[in-house]
Amino acid sequence: MVTVTGKSTSRAGGSTRLPVETYREMLDVLSEGSVRRNFDPYRDIDWDSEEFQMFSHDPRWILPNYHPLGGTAWYQQLPRGRQIEVGHHIQINSVKVGAAFESILIRGMMQFIMKMPNNSLEFRYCLHEITEECNHIQMFQELVNRSGADVPGMRTDFRLASPTMGMLGAAFPVVFFIGILAGEEPIDHWQKEVIRQGKDVPPAMLRTMEIHIAEEARHISFAHHFLRQHYPNLGRINKWLVTVSTPIIMRWLAGVIMAPPRRLAADLDIPRSVVKEAYWGGPVGSNQLQSYFGDVRMLVDEIGMTNRTAKYLWKKLRIDGSVSRFRGEPDRSALD
Repeated sequence: MVTVTGKSTSRAGGSTRLPVETYREMLDVLSEGSVRRNFDPYRDIDWDSEEFQMFSHDPRWILPNYHPLGGTAWYQQLPRGRQIEVGHHIQINSVKVGAAFESILIRGMMQFIMKMPNNSLEFRYCLHEITEECNHIQMFQELVNRSGADVPGMRTDFRLASPTMGMLGAAFPVVFFIGILAGEEPIDHWQKEVIRQGKDVPPAMLRTMEIHIAEEARHISFAHHFLRQHYPNLGRINKWLVTVSTPIIMRWLAGVIMAPPRRLAADLDIPRSVVKEAYWGGPVGSNQLQSYFGDVRMLVDEIGMTNRTAKYLWKKLRIDGSVSRFRGEPDRSALD
């Protein structure tokens, strides 16, 4: 159990990197932020307004050339109508997968907080985050429902693993929060990149991105601080296991979250060779994959979550690269 009450804790093999009072203050700031500024998917998005109507023939669904699939020669050579069709379904499926990931996060976090002792520091904040993630699921599913694209969502392996992943929240909280970052960082990175690049997207899609980015800033911040607080207290063997499993989790979930399932690719007649190039064999996809985890690599360096085997895996899985100087720093190597 890795919960923290108001007293300082330590274990053999390490000690907390953050003073407990610093951790408490951070949680208070995040919780108060959730109270002062939160979003409702039906109050803050006027779904029935003319502005937020979505159409399957909208050219704004065309994928930009910095998208893993949009950067392939195959996609760029498609007729305009096919570019719109493929881009529409690929983007809406990512939204559907995002809703599924949020549901797993909620299940795991509920398992985690129900085992906390009284006066634990994380309990209040986690409930705020769960509330916000419930709103995100409603927002994402409403977007899917109104998009005109009937998409499948999760890959089969992700669907089958999802019940077990939720149980990690109570059984292995440190691993669970690594998994949270593995899912949240790629989505957050991509949405910020779309906005930074000034990509013209349907307003309903843009509004969901803006809301998600605003609230995910708190969620990602908490996961980073949680790992800074709890990873150093693990025993030596558990530290080794967590360190080695981190790049594997990052790579697997990046593919799960960002790449289309085989069923969707087949429905859209995307050749298998193109899927492999885009996710993540080609230069655009490879750059994107590396850019997703600059902040995680920064965290890994800061808390010493590294060893020879882990370094090999980060490189072998092609998710090594530059380390962010600060959280949220754009990876300009992946931009035009």
